[in-house]
Amino acid sequence: MKTVRICSIASGSNGNAYYIEYGEEAILVDAGISAKQILKRATQRKIDINRVKAVFVSHEHSDHVRGLHVLCDRLNIPAYMTRGTAEGMRTYYMPKNPPIRIDVDGVTCIGDIKVHSFSKPHDVIEPCSFRVECGDINIGVFTDIGCSCEGLVENLAKCHVAFLESNYDEEMLRAGKYPAQLKQRILSDKGHLSNAQAADIVRAVDAPCLHTLILSHLSADNNRPQIALKAFAEFADRINISTASRYEAGEVFTVTTETAETPQIKIVFPERLDRAAIN
Repeated sequence: MKTVRICSIASGSNGNAYYIEYGEEAILVDAGISAKQILKRATQRKIDINRVKAVFVSHEHSDHVRGLHVLCDRLNIPAYMTRGTAEGMRTYYMPKNPPIRIDVDGVTCIGDIKVHSFSKPHDVIEPCSFRVECGDINIGVFTDIGCSCEGLVENLAKCHVAFLESNYDEEMLRAGKYPAQLKQRILSDKGHLSNAQAADIVRAVDAPCLHTLILSHLSADNNRPQIALKAFAEFADRINISTASRYEAGEVFTVTTETAETPQIKIVFPERLDRAAIN
């Protein structure tokens, strides 16, 4: 039986990197902190970074690609991205080996890992989000999204675990120190999801197998973990909800599938081994 191991290595406007391991192979979604920090945090969480066979890039903003070139060159692994993302990056942060192009709406296989990419609204050339299919288990990485879209609804509905953007509290943003132009960018349909918008998406999506949400890409200035969690309080009786840190790697947790006539998926959390199974 293969297991899935998941970790938020970094999450926020200061850098993003999400680790998903299935069996002997793993991928990263984004590499937005330095390669040195990625390797250090992986070691701290007892992650074998040599399992990583590819980095999937959601878009070209520096908090998603800052460590990409050094990490890919050091591990001798490819970066996968859309044509538009490659054009947006041009030569900066680009690995020595040319990136492997993916369709904005397509499927890419890395061993037994299937990475489903789909378009999302964000203020770059050709961004995409990812649903990572590991056998019977689906993991979503859904950040840097300005508003709900068909792809997000369809893919979240299939997920057992999702990293979901919950970037800002609208009152804090409007009353905060950011210049008006930056506030408008964040609030726009090509900016970021607020706590309330993200909660509305979960409320509207029929996702019977969704067990765990890791609220991600929280703003340092316009949000707080407790405020984000409060926005999702109504789901706490059926969904395990936590926040991803801006400053350190999160705990590694394991998702396993038991062989049965009706497969059951168990999510094992560090120091919380009695999590109930989900269908």
